[in-house]
Amino acid sequence: MLQIGDQFNHIFRYTQEDVNLFAKVSGDVNPLHIDAEAGKASIFGRNIIHGFLGGSVFTKIFGALWKADGHVYLKQTMQWLKPMFVDTDYEARITVKEIFPEKNRVLYDCAIYDKSSGEQCFTGEALLMNKKQYVW
Repeated sequence: MLQIGDQFNHIFRYTQEDVNLFAKVSGDVNPLHIDAEAGKASIFGRNIIHGFLGGSVFTKIFGALWKADGHVYLKQTMQWLKPMFVDTDYEARITVKEIFPEKNRVLYDCAIYDKSSGEQCFTGEALLMNKKQYVW
């Protein structure tokens, strides 16, 4: 039974190859993501990953890891609080915030934390419709 406050955590990381592939697929070839010299010259001192690549971890969670029974994304808000970097461990956390049984929808808080520092890098909400109705 799904309840408000239920959580799921997932540890993940991205490589520079992942970033380069995302740049190719998305068309976002900003040098800050893919050029080492541009990264070194930036305020971050190194390349940062695309914000949408970081946030895409929630697609994996909802589509394959958390009650993966045919969730349909209806809405995702995103706010980036700190940059994310390659070869760094992060923890994505979803928390059930609200349940709408009459519409078979669930609102989740979504967050990403840097595993080593504990600092939050990302915050947002996701609204999903479920293929199956949970026992509320």
